[in-house]
Amino acid sequence: MKLNRQNLHNLNAEVVLPAYNLDDRRQGIAHIGVGGFHRAHQAYYTDALMNTGEGLDWAICGVGLRPDDRRARDDLAGQDYLFTLYELGDTDDTEVRVIGAITDMLLAEDSAQALIDKLADPQIRIVSLTITEGGYCIDDSNGEFMAHLPQIQHDLAHPDEPKTVFGFLCAALAKRRAEGTPAFTLMSCDNLPHNGAVTRKALLAFAVLRDPALGQWIDQNVSFPNAMVDRITPMTSSAHRLQLHDEHGVDDAWPVVCEPFVQWVLEDKFVNGRPAWENVGVQFTDDVSPYEEMKIKLLNGSHLALTYLGFLKGYRFVHETMNDPLFVRYIRAYMDLDVTPQLAPVPGIDLTQYKDTLVERFSNQAIADQLERVCSDGSSKFPKFTVPTINRLIADGGETRRAALVVAAWAVYLKGVDENGTTYSIPDPRAAFCQALVADDVLVTQRMLDVEEIFGTAIPRSPEFVAAFEWCCNSLREHGVTRTLERVLAEAD
Repeated sequence: MKLNRQNLHNLNAEVVLPAYNLDDRRQGIAHIGVGGFHRAHQAYYTDALMNTGEGLDWAICGVGLRPDDRRARDDLAGQDYLFTLYELGDTDDTEVRVIGAITDMLLAEDSAQALIDKLADPQIRIVSLTITEGGYCIDDSNGEFMAHLPQIQHDLAHPDEPKTVFGFLCAALAKRRAEGTPAFTLMSCDNLPHNGAVTRKALLAFAVLRDPALGQWIDQNVSFPNAMVDRITPMTSSAHRLQLHDEHGVDDAWPVVCEPFVQWVLEDKFVNGRPAWENVGVQFTDDVSPYEEMKIKLLNGSHLALTYLGFLKGYRFVHETMNDPLFVRYIRAYMDLDVTPQLAPVPGIDLTQYKDTLVERFSNQAIADQLERVCSDGSSKFPKFTVPTINRLIADGGETRRAALVVAAWAVYLKGVDENGTTYSIPDPRAAFCQALVADDVLVTQRMLDVEEIFGTAIPRSPEFVAAFEWCCNSLREHGVTRTLERVLAEAD
């Protein structure tokens, strides 16, 4: 059955449908970067609230800034912006559910002015973002906004014809300011430390260069809540679409697959109203920092610790690495010995139980999360997910070999060939730059660790870490992944 409004009530009985009248929805949120994670997380929570009879004035208008977003828009438009959330897990309590929280999607390349007008519409009270870790144009080596980038320079020179997220946001906020429309809340849902503060810094840096008075107005009127977001959401594959079709009879051009687990911890800092997401499980707090550090260092850091080693071994899915007891021992040692001692107490969270849950989630056989997805954009992920852990280990005089192995595995992975001789491409916008760093095995330590925007300054200045990194690189090249893991774990024991 093709998914659309007309066929909605003809779907199989096990498919959960929206409990609200689709005609009653009114837009209150514009979301930039409609992908799998947004649909499995923020749209999921908003739909859940609508199902209670609340929040119908917080429907979402999607926004696409890239040419690649056209297919997503067309797929969604072809089914009246409905999509299927398809939970995959190893238990029987998973859900197949049609989400109706998104009602439209605008593309920047169709009309920049129409998009600016939408973002300036008084109905839009929250603008949210999933633009990837690298989308904020912040230099990780110094924390400064990279105003020199060509696309940023274009938007500063052509404020009425923007191409970047910052250009569109400032154009819309300038229009709201001129028309006396209250500002919106700008809410990052990206997976990076202090995402609200990063968003604020980037937007204000751009705004001041565009118009200092506008920058001051934004500083005084826009809020930027920090958030911790969590739900493993693989890329939707043709196999997933066929599985949904064969098992549940739903013909969906772009379903989203995800694990059953979902979490959102959000600072309650909204200047123009917000949905009552707390009624459907969102945790509001005055300080998201301890939750954020726990999640980023334990989940995302451990994901990176698994992914490059697993890919080199020849695995292609996260659960395959977790089916290997050696990988489970290594990842648990990394969590327990390297990360956990660095974490402050997290209100309401038992860290041992949280780590047990992470092992279960990584081991989810049904979801078939792709290692390639987790491998992607390593040059943006390392500064946020792994380098802070390493810096703390160095500062505390701790053992660094387990953490050095994460970086060494990335270095060897960047060669583009695994232990079985299978070649692969590197999914990273800076792939050519990163691969050049490892082209010469003799110079790899100097070339890689000296990249300040990725590794900072403490790592290349630590003789202990440099030695551990070189040892791990040599061991991976000479002995392979399994023997290297055995050697590293033997030292821990």
